[in-house]
Amino acid sequence: MSAVTAVADLFHAATRVQGQEFRDVAVHMIGIGGSGMCGLAAMLMRRGARVSGTDQRPSILLARLNADGARISFTQEAGSIPPEAQIVVASAAVPDHHPELAEARRRGLTIYKYAQLLGALMEHYHGIAVSGTHGKSTTTAWLSFVLREAGLSPNFIIGADVEQLGGGSGAGDGPLFVAEACEYDRSFLNLHPKRAVILNVEEDHLDCYTDIQAIEEAFFEFARRVPHDGLLVLNAADPRSRSIAGRVSARVETFGVGCEADWRADELGLAGGSYAFDVSYRGTKLGRLRIGLSGRHNVANALAVIALANDCGVDWPTIQRALPEFRGARRRLELRGEPGGVRVVDDYAHHPTEIQATLVAARERYKPGRLWVVFQPHQHSRTRFLLDDFSRSFAAADFALVPDIYFVRDSERDREEVRAQDLVERIVARGGDALYIAEFADIVEHLAARVTEGDVVLTMGAGSIWKVADDLIRRLGEHRPA
Repeated sequence: MSAVTAVADLFHAATRVQGQEFRDVAVHMIGIGGSGMCGLAAMLMRRGARVSGTDQRPSILLARLNADGARISFTQEAGSIPPEAQIVVASAAVPDHHPELAEARRRGLTIYKYAQLLGALMEHYHGIAVSGTHGKSTTTAWLSFVLREAGLSPNFIIGADVEQLGGGSGAGDGPLFVAEACEYDRSFLNLHPKRAVILNVEEDHLDCYTDIQAIEEAFFEFARRVPHDGLLVLNAADPRSRSIAGRVSARVETFGVGCEADWRADELGLAGGSYAFDVSYRGTKLGRLRIGLSGRHNVANALAVIALANDCGVDWPTIQRALPEFRGARRRLELRGEPGGVRVVDDYAHHPTEIQATLVAARERYKPGRLWVVFQPHQHSRTRFLLDDFSRSFAAADFALVPDIYFVRDSERDREEVRAQDLVERIVARGGDALYIAEFADIVEHLAARVTEGDVVLTMGAGSIWKVADDLIRRLGEHRPA
């Protein structure tokens, strides 16, 4: 019996009490503050589980979980696991030698990674998994929003906070379960969805993959998990995604912007920072719509949402009405404030392709006098493996400020092999205007002394760089009331 099947059976024994799964199952979550873990915790609580968890520092998401009844601790030690805990769940970032894991083993508790528990949860539903190197959170949230607007009451777990959905997870009354499927550590291979999409396949997470071929193989294995009577949606414009078609048993549909595909977007028009386009399916024009999200890349994400929603039974008029109403997830080109006419925007982008797409979208949307980018590299290993790609990613910025690399999941050897200064030197060598400033407070002071009305400051990264955006707004507000 597999680990996923075992935990599914354990949960199954606790289901169907007043129609609510997982009632009274005690789940302890190590690293509960991660976006996916927070979402999973919230969904389990809505299904009746008793959730506890630990993390290193407080956050808004953890405060919300605590208010909803989760027991949160910021002391990560053996005694942090409640005596009644039945299952312990660890995030991907938790090392094997973690003291809580050691205690869970000593007590003989059932231990699972986040992705294993997510896979077990999906077993109860018609799963829809959204994968790809980029765009997963936005597409997962967008699809969940459209399905909810269509009255299908989906369950969902997203790796981001989404105001329109009430957070990063939701427990609906319907059979559909939409989940973000991450390729890190091959975690998406724990899922067996009925429907899935592969948005794109690129180099990333080279701390756990040897090369792009290994990444391609993992995505192919993920695609094979969709059954023959399911649907696999592939990006026709992405060669590695497209190559999977014909190698799987599932029904395949493709999407693409201005290229040969089942679902196509043509006649793109840009106005007010967002795109309008014609949508066609296998040569038949369905209609024109304008999306509320910025960036050409979100036209492609919209097509993926349309393909999946259509297969779930949502008709075109409903899609045409609901799709433009979605405003996006937090930290996706999010306007945080506009003190003194300086727009301060925050984004999660932390991969070279994401950075390039986001900078173009920022220029299209805000038309800045000058575009200042504060980029916090995420992981020393990612920075080292993709250093040349990163150095080419800031051509659309007028100025780039780079603090120290966000240290997570890396070894001390990784930390020694690359520094933020190395990235700055590469950017400058390519003709860019870049500066290394180690501390966030010094970055805020540097910007406050130089930005002027009409400028845009864009903070970017998967770490804690959003703090610079919030601190800068406060700093500018002291001297430049809006």
